[in-house]
Amino acid sequence: MGASKSDSFSEEHNEIATLFKALSHPARIAIVDYLLSVDKCICGDIVNELPLAQPTISQHLAALKNANIIKGTIEGTAICYCINTETLQKIEDYFSAISSKLKSKFC
Repeated sequence: MGASKSDSFSEEHNEIATLFKALSHPARIAIVDYLLSVDKCICGDIVNELPLAQPTISQHLAALKNANIIKGTIEGTAICYCINTETLQKIEDYFSAISSKLKSKFC
């Protein structure tokens, strides 16, 4: 089997692309916004906030967790979700680098 196209790009490019892909749905952006406002919560809390069914919320949480954007810890019979600040720092660093390049190029 041939090499994947993603093999042609740096590890950083692939990592950033994975993060953006995970954030490419408005429901996932809403989940991240909600988690930023409450620090941590369980799936049921998010279901009460968004106009989506619990299985749909769970699928979006799984996509965010697979990309390391959120973390989930087991608390009793529920999973408590929170933002993975290290991953959000990577996104912030990426946009800061873009901003710096734009300022130096156009200012």
